[in-house]
Amino acid sequence: MSNQLLNFVILMQNPEGGEGGGTSFLIMILLMIVVFYFFMIRPQTRKAKEQKKFRENLKKGDKIITIGGIHGKILEVKETTLIIQTEGEGRLRIEKSAAAVDSSAQLDEQTAIQQK
Repeated sequence: MSNQLLNFVILMQNPEGGEGGGTSFLIMILLMIVVFYFFMIRPQTRKAKEQKKFRENLKKGDKIITIGGIHGKILEVKETTLIIQTEGEGRLRIEKSAAAVDSSAQLDEQTAIQQK
């Protein structure tokens, strides 16, 4: 396999012994890596940090929406789980990682939009 790869690389070289555009190829690859970092990887890590901070700051009485779309009010916060109260006085135990959004902040935004 490595012999075939070596033969392929040798055959791809310019017969006059020039570079054959090798530096421009490397610059293009590096540019693609930089673009991927700034437009895909960096925003994703920033979002993950914000979610982690949100989940660490959850407290009793907060209103949340889970990743499954369940709305509830936090009754109890444990190390890895939350007990929430849903409409109709139902109680659910969920993982902290399932809490997606602070619904009170979302409701504040909706009322501000409606008042305009």
